[in-house]
Amino acid sequence: MKVVILAGGYGSRLGSLSELIPKPMIDVGGRPIIWHIMKTYAHYGYTDFVIALGYKGHVIKDYFYNMKHRNNDFSVNTKTGDVTYHNSGSEDWNVTLVDTGLETLKGGRIKRLEKYLDDVNMLTYGDGVADININELVDYHSNHGKLVTLSGVRPPSMFGEIIQDNGRVMSFEEKPQTSKGFINGGYMVFNKEILKGLTTDRSCDFEFGPLEKLATEGEVMTFLHEGFWECADTVRDLNHLNKLWSSGDAKWKVWK
Repeated sequence: MKVVILAGGYGSRLGSLSELIPKPMIDVGGRPIIWHIMKTYAHYGYTDFVIALGYKGHVIKDYFYNMKHRNNDFSVNTKTGDVTYHNSGSEDWNVTLVDTGLETLKGGRIKRLEKYLDDVNMLTYGDGVADININELVDYHSNHGKLVTLSGVRPPSMFGEIIQDNGRVMSFEEKPQTSKGFINGGYMVFNKEILKGLTTDRSCDFEFGPLEKLATEGEVMTFLHEGFWECADTVRDLNHLNKLWSSGDAKWKVWK
C-alpha cells in the first residue's frame, strides 16, 4: 500500500518561512515536518511513499537525495569519492518524488500520480501531525467497503483556555482541542477507483467537487480520531509544535 503525501502547496500563511522552503520542509525539532509524518506511517509498517511536489519541489528532492549524508557521520575519500558511514541513522523507506505542477490543485496532483499507485492507497497532507493508529484506520477502511475514508479530527482552538474552579484560575492550556465538530485531518485511505473522477488538469480539485460527489453517492466514510492532531498552518502553530517537541510532550511521536 502506497502512502501519498501532498507536498506542493505554497504555505502562504507561514510568511517569510515559505519564501525559502516549501511548507512540508519547515523544521519541527530539527527535522522537516514531512519526516515526522512519514515516521508515523513507518511506525505501523508503511514505508512506501509517493510525494506530490509543486512549489520549491527541488528542496524536497534534495533533502531525500542527501538524506543519508544529512543523518549520519561519514568520512569521504576526496580522490575516489568513496564514502564510509560511521552510524546507521538512515530510514529504510522507498520514496518516489513526482513533480505534479506548480499551480495544480489536489485532485490534479493525485491523478498525475496514477501510474505509481496501488489498488488501495493512503493519502495525507504535508503539514499535519497526529497520533492516529494507522492500522486501525486501514482496518476500518477495509471493513466498510466504501471507496474513501477520511480521518475526522477536532481542530485545536485558536486561543488558549483558562482552566478554573469556582473562579480560581488553576492553569492555562495553550491550545486545547475544541469540542465542536470534526474536520478532515488528512490521514485518508482511498481505492484507486476514485481516480476515474479526477483529471490531470491543474484546476481539478479533490475535496470540492470529486469528493463531494462521492459523498452524495455514499462512498465516503469517516474514521473518528479523538486524539492529538495539529496542523502547522501558521508561525504560531509551528512554534507550538516545536514547544511540544522540546518539552517532551510531542503526542504524535508514536515511534521509539
